[in-house]
Amino acid sequence: LPLFSLVATSTAAEPPKNIVLILADDLGWADTTLYGKTSLYETPNIGRLAARGVTFSNAYASPICSPTRASIMTGQNPARIGMTAPAAHLEAERFEATASENGPPHQKSTNVRSATRLDPSLPTLGKVLKGAGYVTAHFGKWHLGREPHSPLELGFDVDIPHWYGPGPKNSYLAPWGYENFKEGAPGDHIEDRMAEEAVRWLRKRDRTKPFYMNYWQFSVHAPFGAKPELIDRYRRKIKRGEAQQSSTYAAMVHSLDDAVGSLLDALDADGCADETAIVFYSDNGGNIHCGLEEIDASGENYITAITSNHPLRGGKGGIHDGGIRVPAVVVWPGVAEPGSRSDVRIQSTDLYPTVLHMLNVERPKGHVVDGVDFANALR
Repeated sequence: LPLFSLVATSTAAEPPKNIVLILADDLGWADTTLYGKTSLYETPNIGRLAARGVTFSNAYASPICSPTRASIMTGQNPARIGMTAPAAHLEAERFEATASENGPPHQKSTNVRSATRLDPSLPTLGKVLKGAGYVTAHFGKWHLGREPHSPLELGFDVDIPHWYGPGPKNSYLAPWGYENFKEGAPGDHIEDRMAEEAVRWLRKRDRTKPFYMNYWQFSVHAPFGAKPELIDRYRRKIKRGEAQQSSTYAAMVHSLDDAVGSLLDALDADGCADETAIVFYSDNGGNIHCGLEEIDASGENYITAITSNHPLRGGKGGIHDGGIRVPAVVVWPGVAEPGSRSDVRIQSTDLYPTVLHMLNVERPKGHVVDGVDFANALR
């Protein structure tokens, strides 16, 4: 039996039955066409999503991935959970942050050792919705712990490809090397495959129950790689001297966006789009600290940063806006005005109470929620 109680409420107007939570990895605020800050990347399907709901201009996350993911799953600040670093793939199991016993001589204090797992007693979003009668599934990146702390133990009926690492196991293009997962043909893209798996599950799900789908994309995290034909396409668009210079990264964004389109197409074809809320978010800002060797259209080699968050300062791993401000769209059929925009400041911690409100499911009794329900902003 669950350690928390669930009670339906009547506070939401015409609540949708289902929820799809799309979480991009390392996608920066300036990496989509939502805010008019890129002339290189193409994200027409994220634009399709925006046409159905509210685009938030001031959405925030933690500067690194696991803390953001923990905040979404629990509604708690990462500091409360103790998960303050992207360390959930490590073998060591720690359920709370601890002080290091020593540190380098030049430091004036020791560093915090982050928790590497969520406390199993926490009522994760998966557990809460499964307890409320939902069928649940997780596709893609997790990075909140390996077994026995995978999605399968934290509220999800399905977890594909059941991988605990911080990025794709080997690469984006097959062979991928996941255990107990059908290998792709050489050159197949993992994001295409994840979308196929999600659509297959959607079609075969138990239709007597509402559904909750996590589609947590591997894209656009390292290791950096993409379909050769897309790299060639974006190579021809590169304008030397502009902020965003990587044809490889542009191709990765393209595949990320294609997957969003596949999910939208599937929801429309299934006939459940009007009954399904959709959240699109990123776990932190764009990566500006790594470099890639690229070849321009003339065949000249050059080194460039992965992306640029301009006009925001900084990037992934830092607490300036470039590291913590992220693209965000929320679709709430029958409530949120399609194609609208909001300057209200929201953060990843807020998704937990807001999603429960959207679905007319009460928060678990006795569970501290640091996030703020932003349903009024959606209206």
